[in-house]
This record gives sequence, C-alpha cells and structure tokens, in this order.
Amino acid sequence: MRLQGKVAIVTGSASGIGKGIALAMAKEGAHIAIIDVNEEMGRETLAEVNQYTEGLLFIKDISVKENINGIVSEVVEKFGKLDILVNNAHVSRQVPFVETTLQHFELSFGTGFYPTFYFMQAAYPELKKTQGKVINFASGAGIEGQATQTSYAAAKEAIRAISRVAANEWGPDGINVNLISPIALTPGVEKWSEQAPEMYEAMVNKLPLRRLGDPEQDIGRTAVFLASDDSNYMTGQTLMVDGGSIKLR
Repeated sequence: MRLQGKVAIVTGSASGIGKGIALAMAKEGAHIAIIDVNEEMGRETLAEVNQYTEGLLFIKDISVKENINGIVSEVVEKFGKLDILVNNAHVSRQVPFVETTLQHFELSFGTGFYPTFYFMQAAYPELKKTQGKVINFASGAGIEGQATQTSYAAAKEAIRAISRVAANEWGPDGINVNLISPIALTPGVEKWSEQAPEMYEAMVNKLPLRRLGDPEQDIGRTAVFLASDDSNYMTGQTLMVDGGSIKLR
C-alpha cells in the first residue's frame, strides 16, 4: 500500500492507460479522481476503483479551461488535499506533414498540452502543501519524429519541455515532475491488431521485449513508482516504458 491515503487526479482514466493507472494506484491505497468525457466507461472504472478505495468521477471536457480549476477545487474539498496529478488525456489525428492543418494542432494542443499546463497551474498550490508528484506523458512519436504524427509529436514534446521547466522551478518546493513515454495494448490498439494483424505482429517483433505493455501492470505500476516515495530523488525525467523501443541518451 505504497500510496495509502494519497489523493490522485488521473485524466483520461475511463479506459486504456488512464484506467490502468487509476486501478494500479487504487490498489495501492490512493483515492482516485477519474476525469473523462465517456460517462458509461467512466462509471465502469469508478465501480472498479471503489472495490479498493474511494473514487470520484468527473464527466468533464478538460479542453475547457474553466472546468479544470473546478475539478481541482472539488477534489480538495472532497478529500482534503491533492498529492498526485496524472495528465494522461490526449486526442489527435494522424495525417501526413503537408496535410497537417491548424485544426489538427488545435485538437492536439487543446486536448493534450493545454490541459496538462492548466492542470499543473491549478494543482500547484495544493501539490506544494503535500510535496506532491506530477506525472505527465511523452511519446516516441515526438522523441523520434514518427511519420504522420506532426501535431501529436509537437504537443508531446511541448509537454516534455514544460515538465522540465516545472521540475526546475518546483524542485525547491518538494514537488517531483516526471514523464512516462509508453507503448501499451490499449483497447484502440487491440482493435487495430484485429484489423491489421500482420502490421501489428511486425510492430511487436521490433520491440526487444516482444510484447506491448499492459496498461495496469506495466504502465500503471510505473506510475505508482513515480507517485510513491520511492521516486523522491527523481525529477524532470522521461521514463521509456516501451519494451525497449527507444533508448534515450
């Protein structure tokens, strides 16, 4: 129970990696604020979280800045504090570089970068009180510059940049800011594997560990580590939880 009594906000946590993190943290004793736009799946995740701890569900569009301050305030009102902020939510479209438009950037930055930035600003006063942890999300798409990922890669690298700035500024406050760059078998990837099994198998065979990560056991457990006291002497780092796909130097 490494997170016993902690309070965590996890965005995009109705399914996929966000859900895996929410469940992994709940099983370690943390109270979880589930943030998503999918009410049906959000309620399913809340029911699972409530088997281990107490959860709180917000069906909110976090691309609307005004919703973010309200979420942080309500979480603190409910649980009395905030210890962990996980900025996982992100939506984007894959198109070739020359076909990328302002609308693609607005979608990617509006659902990923800006919510991460505004949640960090809103949560800072509470995280300073608890000497808390921020976990943001990077991507190999940005680190390697993957084809058709222009707007997503740009937003993810922007998130890495502000995470390093916050790590430097907030370190004296006892706040740790780190990132995870994952590869995981999410519901979306599972659906794609059924539609394009040969492409999926080729992708998996390129990974040194020859498998995609499990959202809870692999990505979620890494998030638990970053949220716990075990990572107290780490900040500003990007952890590649990707089966060995990318080796940072």
